[in-house]
Amino acid sequence: MDLTEIIYPGLAKEETFMVEEGHTAMHVGSGASRVLATPWMIAFMERISHRLLAEHLPQGFSSVGVLVNVRHLAPAAVGSPLCVRATILEVEGMKVTLSIEAWDDTEQVGAGQHERFVIDTERFLQRVNKKIAASKG
Repeated sequence: MDLTEIIYPGLAKEETFMVEEGHTAMHVGSGASRVLATPWMIAFMERISHRLLAEHLPQGFSSVGVLVNVRHLAPAAVGSPLCVRATILEVEGMKVTLSIEAWDDTEQVGAGQHERFVIDTERFLQRVNKKIAASKG
């Protein structure tokens, strides 16, 4: 499959999430403050990246995250909206590189890049099932 026919630089998706108590550094255990935890910021970034690709991939294909390189630039308080945007930068074979950003109402909260690989879902699950069977011995 030639991804460049369906996924190409410039494609973007943006969604807004609300920062909830369960998303805080204190709740996750990654800090002592009631602000957005870095793991949750990354999760929102991966979520929007996955959704962007899913909108363009044919049935039977999905994507998996393989690399996240982000900076958490500012705090986001509980109750604040977090606007997350993913933009495709490059498609190389089955690898897709995206720019990812997060903003609250006043400033940029995070930014970086994310790589995802497009997978054949059935083939991927067969590989997972082989690992499960091997571990059960």
